[in-house]
Amino acid sequence: MDFHVYGVPEKPTLLLLPGLGVSHEIFFPLIELLKEDFHIVTADIDGFLLGKPSRFTSVDDQAAQAIRYVQENLNGRLDVAYGLSLGGKILSRMLERDEIVIDHAIMDAAPLLPLPKWTVGPLRYYQALNVWTCYHWTGFWRWLFHSHYFDVLLDEVKKVYPSGKTRAVLDGYKSVYTNKLESIHGADIHYWHGTKESFVAKPQAKHLLTLCPDAHVEVFPKMNHGQLLVDHPEEVARRVISVVSIVSENAE
Repeated sequence: MDFHVYGVPEKPTLLLLPGLGVSHEIFFPLIELLKEDFHIVTADIDGFLLGKPSRFTSVDDQAAQAIRYVQENLNGRLDVAYGLSLGGKILSRMLERDEIVIDHAIMDAAPLLPLPKWTVGPLRYYQALNVWTCYHWTGFWRWLFHSHYFDVLLDEVKKVYPSGKTRAVLDGYKSVYTNKLESIHGADIHYWHGTKESFVAKPQAKHLLTLCPDAHVEVFPKMNHGQLLVDHPEEVARRVISVVSIVSENAE
């Protein structure tokens, strides 16, 4: 993993973990909104690094690297951690391992359950094809979807695909969809998803609630996978600031 730091060191710490096929730069609009109020650490995931070849290892290895960074650079503690999709999966594993303190965790459409074994192979090759076509035929996909939301995702694919190429997508999806969240630790855990991805996300949220009945599940109308962050970073920023304010008030 590559880590990048923004904001004010004396402010509350915020870790941002991106999804599969995108870089930390997808968080730039959010960082711009939060840089005066947080010490922000972002990560690029192995297999999807900017400007250099790499291989995706596993969700567990990525979680271990993030934990080690927090232990060595942030005194083993985060005020807030936000993980998008694969980033949320990595965050869930960090919470499961319980080796650092995370006061507030947000998993945005994180896949927490494995898929049936017979579907994993076809799905990972299907997704690899999707990413390959996004990288090579960006103009076609922009014409098809014609939205700022897809423009951002396609630009991100263009940036990171050369790092690990199809192998990173195949290995990433295999690791994500063959592992189940078995336990979770944290004082304040949130799970977000949009209504347009409910078919996939609802079982993940239900599983989380069986492990942590106090978890907060929020569903955003008319939002697709990752769309809240891309189209409404000001709403994500507002919620992150609100959470820290609530935590501070409770501490007093």
